Amino acid sequence: MLAELVKAGKLPPVAQRLPKNPMVMVGYEGIGKYGGTWRRCFNGVADRWGPTKLIDRFWAWFDKNLNLVPRLLESWSVSPDAKVWTLKLRQGIKWSDGVEHTTDDWVWWHKYELQNKLISPGQNDTYMSANKVPLKLEVVDKYTAKMSFEQPKALFIYANTRGGTGAQGNYGNPCCPSHYMKTIHPDTTADKAGLEAKWKAAGAASWDAWYINTACRWLNNPDRPNIGAWICTKAIAAETFVMERNPYFFAVDAQGNQLPYIDKITHRLFDSAEVRNLWVTNGEIDMQRRHMSIGDLALYKSGEAKGDYKTVLSINAGHFAIQLNLSTKNKLLNEFFNVRDVRIAISHAVNRDNINQLIYNGMLTPRQYSPLKMSPQYYEKLTNAYIKYDPDTANKLLDAAGYSKKGADGIRLHKDGVTPISFIIEGTDQTGTPEEDRVLLAIKDLAKVGIKATYKYVDRSLYTQHYTANDIEAASWGGDRTVLPLVPEAIIFRGVQPDRPWCPGWGFWYREGANNPNAVKPPDGHWIWNIWKIWDEEVAVEPDEAKRTAAFKKILDIWATELPMIGFLGEMPSPAIVKNGFKGYPAGMPDDDTTGDEQFCQSETYYWDDPAKHTS
Repeated sequence: MLAELVKAGKLPPVAQRLPKNPMVMVGYEGIGKYGGTWRRCFNGVADRWGPTKLIDRFWAWFDKNLNLVPRLLESWSVSPDAKVWTLKLRQGIKWSDGVEHTTDDWVWWHKYELQNKLISPGQNDTYMSANKVPLKLEVVDKYTAKMSFEQPKALFIYANTRGGTGAQGNYGNPCCPSHYMKTIHPDTTADKAGLEAKWKAAGAASWDAWYINTACRWLNNPDRPNIGAWICTKAIAAETFVMERNPYFFAVDAQGNQLPYIDKITHRLFDSAEVRNLWVTNGEIDMQRRHMSIGDLALYKSGEAKGDYKTVLSINAGHFAIQLNLSTKNKLLNEFFNVRDVRIAISHAVNRDNINQLIYNGMLTPRQYSPLKMSPQYYEKLTNAYIKYDPDTANKLLDAAGYSKKGADGIRLHKDGVTPISFIIEGTDQTGTPEEDRVLLAIKDLAKVGIKATYKYVDRSLYTQHYTANDIEAASWGGDRTVLPLVPEAIIFRGVQPDRPWCPGWGFWYREGANNPNAVKPPDGHWIWNIWKIWDEEVAVEPDEAKRTAAFKKILDIWATELPMIGFLGEMPSPAIVKNGFKGYPAGMPDDDTTGDEQFCQSETYYWDDPAKHTS
């Protein structure tokens, strides 16, 4: 594909397109072959993370052993106090339009995006200290700069393992093609009238809304140069989204061949699970884990011969868990949920083996929400805490906790002696799904020890509204980010990921204080203060990885004792559809948001054994 463009004089030779010291990627199945199309599916414009995870690996990434290695950066170092990071770009890296990526891009981003109150009204935590002061940028040379923080920022490099498409949530980041962005920024454009006409023509309410939601997003703005292995030629569309090879990608294989191998990736819209599964069994999906369900494993296996593919299993980081809102506004439930022995009793009351057999044919592992065995932060004490099915112990604990009285229906009463113990478990899993079925089985077990729980399906927007307002009693939302929990800064373990609402009100207090009307200050002396103290004063400030992990295990020890969130099953196999002849994705890989799902293995190294057969 690219050789023809070079021959026609439309593209420089590969030696002029690569950096001086390109990244060397070693594929899982050796040196590949150029060409071919990789067919995938997606469920609409809102499904942006499917295409994005193919290309958003950033400054550093993980090797096969989960060690962090330089990617876009050639190297980095951090001061002993973890306040100053010295970052060195690979010399000669180019954007997809051939313009060199240098520290000039960082300087522009720092001045015109990070410090722009319209674009970054609340700032991006990644690029500020804990006290909300943005980093300071000092350029050393064209390829080297220092980013300094007022307070220690030991996990800074981990926060930049992803984000290589530029936009992170509602914020830009240092992956900023300033030569282009300055033409669409009112402070630097030479054509302010033309810029205003452009965002108004797009139907945006304001320039900043257009800039954040359209101009900065790689899949909404094909004109924006990018750094990833594939680029889009048209904005993401309703039916098909196409990504084509970036001729200036900065990495090579072990023999010096420029990556990626595959020329084109297509994402085809499906509007139902039935349509998606039909494409799978017809052989119309080449390689994909995203949207594939363990509940459809039997169907996938039965269709392998017809569809000319194999079903490859990875290890999912998610867990089946129930979050009791320890910060709930319901006073009686607040008192009930905050009794440690109540949480332990609920854990003992649920028959994990039964749910595992009935829903998953025994393929999952009974465990609490905790780092996976492959994780350097694995902690067996938490994994196995209170997981034995023991309803007798559950009843004794509930009786001893002051909840021995029951109504005529056998449901226990709160300590007022009148009100039945009853709460709603909200979730986004619809009727008839394995995810709903498992919750209903757990609810039946709770009823046997005198606790009434009811599952209520709500759509994602209403669910978000409820936890954001701290108007949620309990939830069934699995816990992930357990391969490398420190990379996303252990947001679930710290209680600051509100969509896993075991303490959303407390999390709002920790992050925003009284500025958030839904924030709830935890009781004085509560163990959550110890979790936050250990994180702030030991984990987040420690540059030494071994010491940092040791400190984090103190938090896991609190979890093993207090059981903030009740987990039931984990280590679920994740099925990926892999067409015969598609190379580079082996079984047993981690499947987690932090590690890019099925892109963990560096999708730039995936290839076809016979590309000519896969060009549609």
